[in-house]
Amino acid sequence: MILILLSSGLFLGWSLGANDAANIFGTAVSSKMVKFKMAAIIGSIFVMLGAVIEGSGASHTLGKLGSVNVLGGAFTVALAAAITVTFMTKLNLPVSTSQAIVGAIIGWNLFSQSITSIDSLKKIVLTWVLCPILSAIFSFSIYLTTRFILRRIKIHLFTLDFLTRWGLIIIGSFGAYSLGANNIANVMGVFVPVSPFQDINFYFFHITNVQILFFLGSLAISVGIITYSQRVMKTVGNDLMKLTPIASLIVVLAESLVLFIFASKGLKSWLTFHHLPSFPLVPVSSSQAVIGAVLGIALVQGGKNFKFSLLRKISLGWVFTPIIAAIITFVSLFIVQNVFMISVYQKNSFKFSKNVIQEIRNENIHIPNKIYGKEFQNETSLHKFITSNNIQNESRIEYLSKYEPIIMKKEYLKNSKVLNKFSSKIPDKGIYFAYRWQFLKFINKFSSDDVSSSIDELYGKLYYLKILPSEEVH
Repeated sequence: MILILLSSGLFLGWSLGANDAANIFGTAVSSKMVKFKMAAIIGSIFVMLGAVIEGSGASHTLGKLGSVNVLGGAFTVALAAAITVTFMTKLNLPVSTSQAIVGAIIGWNLFSQSITSIDSLKKIVLTWVLCPILSAIFSFSIYLTTRFILRRIKIHLFTLDFLTRWGLIIIGSFGAYSLGANNIANVMGVFVPVSPFQDINFYFFHITNVQILFFLGSLAISVGIITYSQRVMKTVGNDLMKLTPIASLIVVLAESLVLFIFASKGLKSWLTFHHLPSFPLVPVSSSQAVIGAVLGIALVQGGKNFKFSLLRKISLGWVFTPIIAAIITFVSLFIVQNVFMISVYQKNSFKFSKNVIQEIRNENIHIPNKIYGKEFQNETSLHKFITSNNIQNESRIEYLSKYEPIIMKKEYLKNSKVLNKFSSKIPDKGIYFAYRWQFLKFINKFSSDDVSSSIDELYGKLYYLKILPSEEVH
């Protein structure tokens, strides 16, 4: 049953592999510097490595956009995105999987009457603009530098061919790693809050349930690369602009750098620590990155041989992809819920108890007295109340009042490497939390570490178990 519900994510992974592998090895294969078979094998291996090692960074942004809170809903959202991507792939358009999943999540938000985080949406849409621009800047700069060096250093033709061929393989490996790290969030991100797997502990290492999810998703991407990616490689590699082998190498390098920048938690932490500007961890479009890189090469050459008419056609695909995905998702959710009688979302309620009111006021947020004791059945009704009463700090009020009751017991922590150390603080009967912030306060009493992502993951798992006691923690 679990594999059936995950099958839509695996289908989406297959679609991503079939479509986006062209962005990594399309230029290399079309220029006949690398055989398709070798490109498929290398791409598959490094996509899996990137997904498992660094795939969790970008998934948190999708979670903030809209947290799909039931496995049936996650199945439907991923299926709708996969159908959208497959349809575009049939048209030989290198469409954005990132845009498809974002549109699908917005469709779920509309159906479940959940509020779409405008801040998260702005951040994601900004990367859709920034991604091709940044990629074009990289390719433009690297191409000029490479051309300058090659004009001043005499390299034998056969030596240059050898170096270029191996450069395409090495940089293609890095590109596949970056693709897995960045885009696995598109494939399995919606399943993270409702992951059916448990963490696995070995003597020397720890595998989280999210890494298991991402590994399965990356396997699906690999199958897509091997079975269907050769068709789309023709569009990126030949139709948009004829590229020399060296230009192909630069395009892949520029694209890979962009994907890596938006996926690497390590790089972001290093830049932040040194007080340098960093980019948000967001799943970006590899299609946009590679087309931006090709455009950068074209700009160096004065725009010669670049088919701007095809670029316009591809751009239309980028515009309509999230819209189509949102519509398909909304209709699919209706069918799954009303025809197949499968739950596609868990109703959220917001309760303004005495504890919540006190916590809100402790944060110096002004709220009217009439809100005391009120309960709202969804985000939309809460939003209307807040707007009509001119209340500020809506997102924080929503977080503090969201009713998500769980009970935490020692046995629930044994598979969590980070949180197992808190088990000694828990009585045998467990501790009940009505709100997530209460749970966070409890954890913060005993830890100075940043374990927020682990806390959210654990709280979500306990919430979906639906184990409710008869008393509330104070």
